[in-house]
Amino acid sequence: MADAPGETLSETVARALAEDLGGGDVTSEATIPEDARGRARIVQKQPGVVFGLAAVSEAMHQCGVEDVDNLVVEGQWREDVPADVLLASGPARALLAAERTALNFLGHLSGVATLTAHFVEAVAGTGAAILDTRKTTPGLRGLEKAAVVAGGGRNHRIGLYDAILIKENHIALAGSLAKAVYGARKARPELAVEVECRNLDEVSYALGTGADLLLLDNMDTDTLREAVRLRDENSPPGKAPSLEASGGVNLETVRGIAESGVDLISVGALTHSAPTLDFSLLVEAA
Repeated sequence: MADAPGETLSETVARALAEDLGGGDVTSEATIPEDARGRARIVQKQPGVVFGLAAVSEAMHQCGVEDVDNLVVEGQWREDVPADVLLASGPARALLAAERTALNFLGHLSGVATLTAHFVEAVAGTGAAILDTRKTTPGLRGLEKAAVVAGGGRNHRIGLYDAILIKENHIALAGSLAKAVYGARKARPELAVEVECRNLDEVSYALGTGADLLLLDNMDTDTLREAVRLRDENSPPGKAPSLEASGGVNLETVRGIAESGVDLISVGALTHSAPTLDFSLLVEAA
């Protein structure tokens, strides 16, 4: 897989801090002595999966907080709340300067991990894996996809550069599905080829092209089962393409989709609609 382009964690956090701090925290500068010191703890207030502590530590350090200690292991479900997840100490102004940016990262990324964990639990025992999509927050894709993994999901392609997914617009511009698949195989033979299918006729045709994966777009569960049957009956032994269901997936429907026999289920909501997990940062004078 190609290396993902984009910012480092340090650069992403610096950009977020600049957005929040601007020329400085005027409230803290006006009310808190420059030499005041404090101790802070971040408290998890809702059950869920914590993820994003590296971004919290980076925000704290960039603001001048010297000591940051994680108290939990990321990627594990925590039911007993409220619970402390991080301790920090340093200049009081620095702690407050980092507060909102740190909590924004932690709440959002933990929300992604937590929603992913709910989807993974919903399909447990079916053999289907939960995938993310490219429907991510601009500039935060790497962090959000890492949060999906922390919640027990799997990453789909990171961007347009690391996997081939032939969709209806590619087919229209290439002239046909067969031409699109041929062009993809010729140009990038080292990459698996996935083809989007909107109905069973397209599934049958795509099976004849030798695609490695079929994306079953917005099919109901009966149609998904029929697509699985077509795949199983028309594929050489050991060469059956994986089937990915996409569209209409939520926590109420995902179990039925998984039980249709598909291998993969992609869920855009993991990254574009995850509720923020609730955390607070509490500070006291040191």
